[in-house]
Amino acid sequence: MEAGHAVEGVGRHPVTTPFHPPVKRSVEIAGHKTSISLEPLFWAMLRAAAEEEGVPLNALVGRIDVERIAVATPPGLAGAIRLWLVARLIAP
Repeated sequence: MEAGHAVEGVGRHPVTTPFHPPVKRSVEIAGHKTSISLEPLFWAMLRAAAEEEGVPLNALVGRIDVERIAVATPPGLAGAIRLWLVARLIAP
């Protein structure tokens, strides 16, 4: 991300730096609501990934959750989302 690039932030106020505290939002996974805390940059990346894949954000989070719990030592959901997003950026 370039310095000074605005990212959708909290409410209607854009965040002009990637250094912003996490924002808690509710998502529904397999019919259950849960809260996830992610920095606004990661929320924006997650929304963009869902749009690019043509799925609702909740469906994408659900898919990430299924992949996460399938590993021997699963990370927390927020960490798994961050890792999934970064892996998506560096994948060939």
